[in-house]
Amino acid sequence: MTINSEPITSTNESPFLAHHCQVAQSNIKTIDDRKVSVLELGGGNRHGAITSADADAMKRAAELSGSLGIPFLLVLDTSGADITEGPAGLHAWGTFAAELARLSGVVPTTAIVTGACVSGPSLVLGLVDHVIMTKDAFAYVSGPDSVKEFTGIDVSRAELGSTELHSTSGVASLIVEDLEAAMESFSILLEYLPSNHVENPARFSCDDDITRSCDNAAQSVPDSPNASYDVREVIEDIVDKESLFEIRPQYAPNMVTSFARIDGISIGIIANQPNARAGTIDIEASRKAARFVAFCDAFNIAIVTFVDTPGFEPGKDLEWRGMIRHGAELVYAYAQASVPRICIILRKSYGGAYIVMDSKNLGNDWCAAWPNAEIAVMCASGAVAILNRKQLGVVEDEAKRDELRKQLIAEYETQFSNPNQAAGLGYVDAIIDPASTRALIATVLGSLSTKRETPSMRKHGNSPL
Repeated sequence: MTINSEPITSTNESPFLAHHCQVAQSNIKTIDDRKVSVLELGGGNRHGAITSADADAMKRAAELSGSLGIPFLLVLDTSGADITEGPAGLHAWGTFAAELARLSGVVPTTAIVTGACVSGPSLVLGLVDHVIMTKDAFAYVSGPDSVKEFTGIDVSRAELGSTELHSTSGVASLIVEDLEAAMESFSILLEYLPSNHVENPARFSCDDDITRSCDNAAQSVPDSPNASYDVREVIEDIVDKESLFEIRPQYAPNMVTSFARIDGISIGIIANQPNARAGTIDIEASRKAARFVAFCDAFNIAIVTFVDTPGFEPGKDLEWRGMIRHGAELVYAYAQASVPRICIILRKSYGGAYIVMDSKNLGNDWCAAWPNAEIAVMCASGAVAILNRKQLGVVEDEAKRDELRKQLIAEYETQFSNPNQAAGLGYVDAIIDPASTRALIATVLGSLSTKRETPSMRKHGNSPL
């Protein structure tokens, strides 16, 4: 990784900063031949406390990123707004937050946290597209003293906002060892992204045979619908070798979100993970996937979805926390996405979860299913328990009742738990040989390369956030 810097703005001339040391510094840097607007927040006498004198450098760095159409990188270690300045310090980061919001969907935005990121400015981490934290970093809105004052509970800094916590909260996209590793991860991330929303990601040369048979992928999925496996083994065998770059791996592990390439083309991958919560979709999995779909759509990255889920995770707690609304976030994200979209049904796809995982009627461009895929309203055993309850209830002998249940389940599986009916109705475009998945995805991506969005007349939708 190579980095070159060009100073673009400075606040050194400020009398305040001349006395307290500069906190905000912005530059245009060239990172592996990519221009990036970089804002560094840190130092000073109060651990990177943001003052009104920093506002100009912060705003200027964000504005230049948008006007030049180049990615924005924020490297920060800050204790928040300077408490000695009162509202003036608050307005500095408030102005910056507004500029970040304007950049959303225009250029890719990333934050690297190398130390503290606390108080109001910590909310900036929710505004950027991706957050990379070093292992010793921490972030929270309200610190230990505030928690103690309001609740009477003693809590440590680590308990409030350690990297371990944020790897599972969804705040951090990646956790790395140090700043050097963070910059290396950022450089890798850039390889999958365009510089702005009107460009396409760069296409890489590929020496991985596009017609290569995906035998390992085919063998990785068990025949039994209830057996567990790691969906990443399937994905790794389908995409270009060593191109898989997973984002937020510890957050909502029942849903995998990754960048990858097929024939050198950047794609975003969403996949159910059967070895975590049986691949069910809960609130956090919905939100994780929805955010990733929206990001890929904003920056012209084709989306490939791999489906293997028994449905939404049931539970009183989930329903009370708003499973309906959060599940709708994923529906909304897919329905809004205008980039090329491919859906591959690997094994199970039941009920509402079948719909939300980029089904045909949500607007995907091509949907394929492996031959043993089960596409139905629900699993066979559950369907038989409902549809044949009376028929089973009149059989008094337990052994005969079990035998009848097995017979009815087999009949249901033959009639419904396969991709044939969905294919006959046009909901599945093709039933494919698993080993040919890579070659077919590459072919479809090539045919969709000229897909363009029809501009909407509305200002924006009202997503179920």
